[in-house]
Amino acid sequence: MIAHLEGRMVEKSPTEVVIDCNGVGYQVNISLHTFSLLPDSEKIKLYTFLQIKEDAHTLFGFAEKAERELFKLLISVSGVGAGTARTMLSSLEPRQIIGYIASGNVGAIQAIKGIGIKTAQRVLLDLKDKVLKLYDLEEVSAPGYNTNRDEALSALEVLGFNKKLAEKAIEKVLRETPGATVEAIIKQALKNL
Repeated sequence: MIAHLEGRMVEKSPTEVVIDCNGVGYQVNISLHTFSLLPDSEKIKLYTFLQIKEDAHTLFGFAEKAERELFKLLISVSGVGAGTARTMLSSLEPRQIIGYIASGNVGAIQAIKGIGIKTAQRVLLDLKDKVLKLYDLEEVSAPGYNTNRDEALSALEVLGFNKKLAEKAIEKVLRETPGATVEAIIKQALKNL
């Protein structure tokens, strides 16, 4: 098992990087979350997970150990493959996924492209207890689930704004004023869009 790679980044794209480790180039699949955390310098270290199948050996890389551990949890669920897990980690930040699983938010998991209702329910069923125990969370105060946030996002989507841009604007507002009302979130987010 390859636990991590450290070397020179030769190629970089939103879905993969090539890392030169003493003359050997490793092609590593990454999530958009990891892509956003990659340094501007050539020197790079990624925590990795090697998936071995009959027809391929695929290397997945993560900027944080926590993201790699969440990836392993996600692929342990029946029906969730490495591609789906990577899509989930590209769509939401790891802490958001953990929060949605801990709070039992099926809708948020199902909103991820390629995740149907049955898969979302299976993810929650299989991982909720593990996530609560592993991350030492209380079920009622799971981070990442905010109904005001969801309502504001829905309103901005109805107004015609791009979901990803609206999510970023809302997250910025919630970082600055965590207890904001739906109206306040929408007003502030509109200033940032």
